[in-house]
Amino acid sequence: MYAPDLRGHGRSHRPGDYRAEATSEDVQALPAALGLDSVDVVGHSPGGIVAYLLAQRHHRLVRRLVLEGVCAPVPLDPPRPPAERPAGDLPFDWAMVRATDEQRNTPDPVWWDHMDRKSMPTLLIGGGPTSHIPQDQVAQLTGLIPGASLVTVDAGHLVHASRPEEFLALVREFLDRPDR
Repeated sequence: MYAPDLRGHGRSHRPGDYRAEATSEDVQALPAALGLDSVDVVGHSPGGIVAYLLAQRHHRLVRRLVLEGVCAPVPLDPPRPPAERPAGDLPFDWAMVRATDEQRNTPDPVWWDHMDRKSMPTLLIGGGPTSHIPQDQVAQLTGLIPGASLVTVDAGHLVHASRPEEFLALVREFLDRPDR
């Protein structure tokens, strides 16, 4: 298992370009560098957007896809206001937050249009009513992806952190299913 830091996070490069499309190409480079022909991909929140863009652009690479806390690529209404930068050193590039918010406010329509290009088994995990992600939009995303399934765990936005055993059991069961 590999858990790469996305650009602008942790120890990764901070290039100033934080478009989700560029980040998905970063992620695509990892299995290529490791000589892997196919991988299972799990993405949470903005990492989930990167994961579904990776699946759209490199569908032969992604064997199975798990999206946690990710909603349909619809413009926010009302738009998310600019966040205030916290004081002090941050473990991420603040420009990444601004770019992520911009893309979340007005996602590229191609993201929606190409959602049906995914042919791999896909599991969406929603956090239920305590999540700040609108659960109707998680369900909407599930409907856009052919054959996708949705499981809701009433744990808020961070299902993997709030209910790790349940999250891992869902992911393991999904990834261990025989291929169709």
